[in-house]
Order: sequence, then C-alpha cells, then structure tokens
Amino acid sequence: MASTLAAATKPLLRAQLASRPSNGHVAFIPQIRKLVFEYCDKWPSSANTRTYLHDHLEGLARANPHVEIVVKQRNQKEPIIRGFYLNDRDKVIPLNGFEVSGIEKKVQLLLDASGAKIKPLKRRTVESTTEAARGIWSGLHVDEPFKI
Repeated sequence: MASTLAAATKPLLRAQLASRPSNGHVAFIPQIRKLVFEYCDKWPSSANTRTYLHDHLEGLARANPHVEIVVKQRNQKEPIIRGFYLNDRDKVIPLNGFEVSGIEKKVQLLLDASGAKIKPLKRRTVESTTEAARGIWSGLHVDEPFKI
C-alpha cells in the first residue's frame, strides 16, 4: 500500500516552490537593473560627480541592493550616468553643470523610471467609434458613374 502511494506522488523540488515575480498589488519589481557612472578624473566638469561618488555612492548602493552600480573612468569626456532597465532599454543623462544635489535628483529620476519610451501626450490622432455623418462614398452607389 505504501509503495503505490509513493509512486503516485511526485517529489517537490525547491525550484518549484518559488513564486514568480510580477508587478501588481502584491509585489513591486523595480525596472532598473544597472547604473553606470562615467567620469573623467582630471576635468573640472567632473568635480561634482567625483564628490557625489565619494560621499553618496555607498549609501546609494545600500539603499538599492537590487541595482548593480558600476563606476568607470572616461578620460577626456564629460560625466554621464547610464541607467539600464529590464526591458533592454537604457537612458543616458549628462551630469556636467550639475551640483551634487542635482546629481542626486538625476540618479533618483533614473531609479524611479520604467525605461519605457517617452510618449507624447499631445497630438494624438482622433479615432472615431462611429461612422461619418455622410457615410462612406463609393463610386458604385451613384446614379451616373464618374467619367474621365
């Protein structure tokens, strides 16, 4: 009897017990997966970026453990930050001319963004659900056919 019961039930593997992630009312999955800071070690336009990295980077990494943070040196180039998202898109923001607080706001903007393409809210095409008032014109439904 015990052997027939054991044959009927399959063993549960640990991977089968894991729940599937989904964005919704139960769980929230941040869409950003990677932040890349690129700066020059010598240029004065990267001074505030270097200050931000020195003072705030560790706290940023601790607050966002789901984000991979990479710091790269880009010699002779302006500082930028790149955000890579789960939908295989990326956003690039130049950091030259920003104070440390402005850089912090731009980093937060990338962390909160979804990575989706920006869609304009204006100039939407008009789509009607009803027919036109005069109907659709057809050359087959006239008294005299059109002659060229």
